[in-house]
Amino acid sequence: MGEDPSRAADPSGPAPSLPSGFGQGPGSGPGQGDAPWQRSDGPAGPAPAPDPDSPWVTGGVLLAGFLMLCQGAVAAPEGIAALAGSDVYGDVGPYLYRISLTGWGWIHLGLGVCVALTGAALLLKGAGWARVAGILFASLSLFAHFLFLPYAPLWSTIVIALALFVIWALAAYRDPDPASATAPR
Repeated sequence: MGEDPSRAADPSGPAPSLPSGFGQGPGSGPGQGDAPWQRSDGPAGPAPAPDPDSPWVTGGVLLAGFLMLCQGAVAAPEGIAALAGSDVYGDVGPYLYRISLTGWGWIHLGLGVCVALTGAALLLKGAGWARVAGILFASLSLFAHFLFLPYAPLWSTIVIALALFVIWALAAYRDPDPASATAPR
């Protein structure tokens, strides 16, 4: 219907021209090969290692340690309030992962103390073990606050976001000399 019969019979004929710049990819420029992901001056090398003295690298770890210390210091009283049975947390009704407030109190108290101590070790000593433990405790805190969402939705969302940052910052940091776990400068 409206197709040129001579074109259908000879597919090797010239292709219809497209408007300039339509579907042709980026124009060639310095360092460009035939395809956008190729370079004419050779393959791209590995990404440069982060500078251990960069304030962006060490600042993320120090901020993560500070956030862990503060979050642990807030989670402990959060657990104590749940243990005391006060009216801080209301009844949420039917909930799939329902644990009693006493159970949540012990979870938040224990996790808060562990997170605060790990954050202090990370912030004050820059201990290598504290980065690994920090990722573990931040992951546990993220999971616990996800399950605690019905009791304190706004606070749990904030803690989840902070835990994600802490995990990213601690996982992205590379020790300049793996043999010596020194404090970030």
